[in-house]
Amino acid sequence: MPSILAVSGSPSSTSRTASAADHALTLLRAQGHTASHLAVRDLPSDDLLSGFRDTPALWSATDAVAQADGIVIATPVYKASYTGLLKAFLDLLPENALAGKVVLPLVTGGTIGHLLTIDYALRPVLTALGADHVVQGRFLLDSDIIRGEGGRTRLTPEADRRLSDSVAAFTAALDRRTATATAAAPVLKLVTAGAPTSASAATAATAVAASASVAAAASAAASASASASTRFSAPVSTPTPATAGAAR
Repeated sequence: MPSILAVSGSPSSTSRTASAADHALTLLRAQGHTASHLAVRDLPSDDLLSGFRDTPALWSATDAVAQADGIVIATPVYKASYTGLLKAFLDLLPENALAGKVVLPLVTGGTIGHLLTIDYALRPVLTALGADHVVQGRFLLDSDIIRGEGGRTRLTPEADRRLSDSVAAFTAALDRRTATATAAAPVLKLVTAGAPTSASAATAATAVAASASVAAAASAAASASASASTRFSAPVSTPTPATAGAAR
């Protein structure tokens, strides 16, 4: 089964966004996926802000992104965009870090007016990181994520349904990507296994081409000989105007 990583970019320790990401991961685990959650706020802030990636914590984080088949990018909306904390982490990822992965944007905000953040702020940076399959994102209102006793959170029934639909589309895209990769694997294996015989095939093809060239040369010589014989044995006559026109 494909492995999933959720990356949440909220700086809050009681983040509704992180809770929504956890809910999505619960749905994915119920389908048999291996799923984990990377909260960017848990990474060393000095390294994030300085852009210094050569630390064990950031090595582990970037490796988790590299190993995942699918990525859930979760962020609250701050000032009509994703958080600076998430941007600091995305800036440290290698070029094309999201290439070949299926990505689900998950955004939370105070009003429905923040819905456009998914397509006008978040999607472009995901595309810049090489993501070639970003499924339709899911926006949840803060009021859709209800805090209960002991810090536990739950989604409203409508929000739960919408998030479940997004997770279903996400897993369907993952399954298609996995099926495509699986179907391509035997072809690649066959090509690799047949590599040692390719030289023999090329040699045989060259021999056939050479034989064809010799045959063509012999045929051309025979035609030339026949033409010469005809030229010397046939009487020469001046073509009539009709014959001359046909020759043109």
